[in-house]
Amino acid sequence: MRDLDHALLMSHIALNDFKALKGMIDPAIFSDEIFGFHAQQAVEKTLKAWLSLVGVTYPKIHDIEELFALLTDHGENIPDQFRTLIDLTDFAVQFRYDFFAESDTE
Repeated sequence: MRDLDHALLMSHIALNDFKALKGMIDPAIFSDEIFGFHAQQAVEKTLKAWLSLVGVTYPKIHDIEELFALLTDHGENIPDQFRTLIDLTDFAVQFRYDFFAESDTE
């Protein structure tokens, strides 16, 4: 069943991450990991909004490739030019914490 309210919520969260990205243009101030995290979050939340809009329940995951697969499995077409967004999965929450854990030990 379509969940328009949830789709709107996820879209709003994605938009907030996208707005944050606009303010992170200077790499001297924002690390690649911070920028990448917000980019990954914007894409993840947008895909979850899309899934909610078409009535697909999704698990608590951060993997963009898996979210693409869910959409494709339910008849949605992912344009080829968006497939490179899969690379942003590396900046998901787990990677972010792994990066900071490694930084603390060096």
